[in-house]
Amino acid sequence: MSTALPSFIVAIPARYGSTRLPAKPLRELGGVPMVVRVAQRALQAGAAQVVVAVDDQRVADAIAGQGVDVCMTRIDHASGSDRLAECALHYGWADDAIVVNLQGDEPFAPAAGIREVAQALAEDDAPMATLATPISDAHELFDPNVVKLVRTATGRALYFSRAPLPWARDAFAAQRDALPDEVPFLRHIGIYAYRAGFLKRYTQLSRTPLEQAESLEQLRVLEHGFPIAVRLTPEPFPPGIDTEADVERAERWLAQRNG
Repeated sequence: MSTALPSFIVAIPARYGSTRLPAKPLRELGGVPMVVRVAQRALQAGAAQVVVAVDDQRVADAIAGQGVDVCMTRIDHASGSDRLAECALHYGWADDAIVVNLQGDEPFAPAAGIREVAQALAEDDAPMATLATPISDAHELFDPNVVKLVRTATGRALYFSRAPLPWARDAFAAQRDALPDEVPFLRHIGIYAYRAGFLKRYTQLSRTPLEQAESLEQLRVLEHGFPIAVRLTPEPFPPGIDTEADVERAERWLAQRNG
């Protein structure tokens, strides 16, 4: 039985520069800047504190008046996790505080999913948690842009990979156009919850061979021997916004929903 929803913080890294989508946090979707939509999702989830970690005053100005905190961070951070670690130090969050890393390009992240990853961490003694969703399409399983994962019977990550995972030996020897039943194929959803003390520690961990080979930061955690709790998302996460095509798709989705 699940415990009551824990108190949690949502921290949103919102970097102004983006090679594929310049000024991404300020791109408007349905007339609302993307970063504002992300912050609204965090507030809807019931976070005790919502912090937008920015590196440009224009993003700070866009989020002003939205009922969230703005933390101005260094421009040279290598990742969103590094940016949030600076926030943890700035606010002096307690080491056991639950911090949800909600990406700044996830304007349609479901509030239930944000709550679920916080709950997953609260109910596990792992220092980090994330979400997954079942894969039912063979093309998705074999797509290297889709990150797959396998987990233990107790719900902790065994491995993340861009390769098809797990490999259904006999079924795939016969054909690869459809997925065999009763094999737990899972797609990783890139939302994380950390205990604030581990968030600060994580950014000090050295990069690891598997992390660099797969280009997946979460493998650094596993390679250094730390567990990651994994829960299934209660609601689908629509794709994030990375390109002009994604903006157009999001605009069409909003128009259909509001029409």
